Amino acid sequence: MDRTEDETQEAAWVRWRHEFHRFPETGFQECRTADRVAQLLQAMGVEVARGVGGTGVVGTLRAGRGTGTIGLRADMDALALSEAAPGRAHASVSAGCMHACGHDGHMAMLLGAAQLLAAQRGFDGTVRFIFQPAEEHGRGAAAMLADGLLERFPMDEIYGAHNIPGMAAGHFATRVGGLMASEDNFVIRITGRGGHAARPHMAIDPLVIGAEIVLALQTVVARSVDPRHPAVLSCTEFVTDGIRNAIAGEVVIKGDTRSYEPEVQALLERRIRELCEGICHAHGAGCAVEYTHEFAPTVNWASCVPVAVRAAQAVAGPERVDADTPPLMISEDFGRFLQHIPGAFVFIGNGEGEGDGGVPLHNARYDFNDRIVPIGARYFAELVRQRLPAA
Repeated sequence: MDRTEDETQEAAWVRWRHEFHRFPETGFQECRTADRVAQLLQAMGVEVARGVGGTGVVGTLRAGRGTGTIGLRADMDALALSEAAPGRAHASVSAGCMHACGHDGHMAMLLGAAQLLAAQRGFDGTVRFIFQPAEEHGRGAAAMLADGLLERFPMDEIYGAHNIPGMAAGHFATRVGGLMASEDNFVIRITGRGGHAARPHMAIDPLVIGAEIVLALQTVVARSVDPRHPAVLSCTEFVTDGIRNAIAGEVVIKGDTRSYEPEVQALLERRIRELCEGICHAHGAGCAVEYTHEFAPTVNWASCVPVAVRAAQAVAGPERVDADTPPLMISEDFGRFLQHIPGAFVFIGNGEGEGDGGVPLHNARYDFNDRIVPIGARYFAELVRQRLPAA
């Protein structure tokens, strides 16, 4: 393939990315997105299965007689967020919905890899192109697994990637072991006795009790969790049914926790329940705690990280690959797959300056950096060729 043809192909990948960005859809609503993904894959000659785990798409491409099978995964859903990008030609046309996490770019990268592999082959075995719904709320991977993903489309290993603003564009980072944390959510309901603001002695004030609970919860990580184990506990919402001159009757506190080990998850849940119930009991208030597990930790397999590193080095150069990056406390639904089959996940730098891909994820002004679409596409294709070398 000459350079002119190469540039034409890369331009097409970027156009696909812009199209996905203009028409975002939230989790399990990715119908238009899935249709377009399936259409593009079929045009490349890739075998397509629709409706896996709801709106998920799985493409299958075979070459040679090899028995090895590699899975490559991209996420499809957008966020319920209004885009604040006046003048952006490919801005979202869907009110209150935008690709603020770069899943539009992830899809374009994987479709680019599919096109490269379908046109050039250069591997011996089977590739599964997995387009997952509902990553943002940690439901899509479980839905695909429950729908028989691994039984219907067997894989030996699975690989994924996510863009990271604040990292130099096109640089890679990964590590053996925990790369991203689990996420658990909690809802604390405090039931007191509402009353007149001028007669607090007649009430049981859940707002004051709630304030005490918020402060007490800050001691959980500081004084209950072994400092050798990372953990985060954040209260993010505090809602009352009171008004200016009336003491509330109920307070609801919401938040989440992040950690890596099941033992730490269990400890966080237990201490939240103990503190909330104890403080409420001391004040004569009612208490109910809901604690749910949303995201599994993303823990890379030691056998697969060297594969990801070699592929990244081949595409970006050794000086642009960090093979032992520090773990982050963000969460990713890819971790659910790694609980079932070997695999590895990498970060790809989206850019460092605000005008060059450095706007944070989940920000209304965020945009995926088009310059890394071909880098990601070639990384995925290189993974396959290294793991399933042609005879």
